[in-house]
Amino acid sequence: MKVVILTGAGISAESGVATFRDANGLWEGHRIEDVASPEGFRRNPAMVHEFYNRRRAQLSEVEPNEAHRALARLQQCWGDDVALITQNVDDLHERAGSSAVLHMHGQLLRGKCTDCDKSFPWSGEMSVDSVCPRCERTGAVRPDIVWFGEMPYQMERIERLLLNCEHFIAIGTSGVVYPAAGLVSWAKQRGAKTTEINLQASANAHQFDEQITGPAGREVPRWVESLLG
Repeated sequence: MKVVILTGAGISAESGVATFRDANGLWEGHRIEDVASPEGFRRNPAMVHEFYNRRRAQLSEVEPNEAHRALARLQQCWGDDVALITQNVDDLHERAGSSAVLHMHGQLLRGKCTDCDKSFPWSGEMSVDSVCPRCERTGAVRPDIVWFGEMPYQMERIERLLLNCEHFIAIGTSGVVYPAAGLVSWAKQRGAKTTEINLQASANAHQFDEQITGPAGREVPRWVESLLG
């Protein structure tokens, strides 16, 4: 069976990864457009770097949870029949043992050059004085994160995966961020069974054939065991 899994903030939140957005829609007191858009980066790159430096540093304080580990186990058992797509920019899936994770919104542990457009691994702090390791340009390095107004990564590959998908599962997603929120409808159009595992119903829960409600750390291992028998 060809399985396509989409994970969102809910799965990493159980590991202690902060979502940074408060009840007023602010990220650590900042407007989203100020810290998550190309325009915001051009206006105040130092502030944007500081914001993502804090997020990058937090990764050393958290660990994968049972949901991450269960998905890694499923991949290890079923191999290429399991495709793992994530909206998350952390590395918890990889640290749990998953391979070939498709990060559609980029990764905190990568940088990107606004001059040569190359992407590269990056650990530690990033600043307006950072130098691109490819073209050696100073001041052109930014987090390799998909910001508002930018096209998510791997979309052509994701569409190809959904063509042959027999079971689509969304775990810990809000159902409001597109195009990720639209993947379930693409899968349904191709005849796939659709399942949502979430702490509470998402904004597009009505599009799923099956609802599993509860924390990912409990429900994902149960679901994986039901597949593996």
